[in-house]
Amino acid sequence: MVFKKITLIGTSEESFDAAVDDAIDRADATLDNVCWVEVEEMGVELDTADDREYQAEVEVAFELE
Repeated sequence: MVFKKITLIGTSEESFDAAVDDAIDRADATLDNVCWVEVEEMGVELDTADDREYQAEVEVAFELE
């Protein structure tokens, strides 16, 4: 088996958990064979966002066919 990892950044105005879910949902919708996700970093955008924007940087691993 061979896996590939990519980095995604999920966002939410609600919470870090929702930001992680945003990234996972996008990965599930656009990639085949997603195997695991590792949360790398979390942050909050304050400057350009109307409200707080929670951000979660995740690495998504999926198996190549």
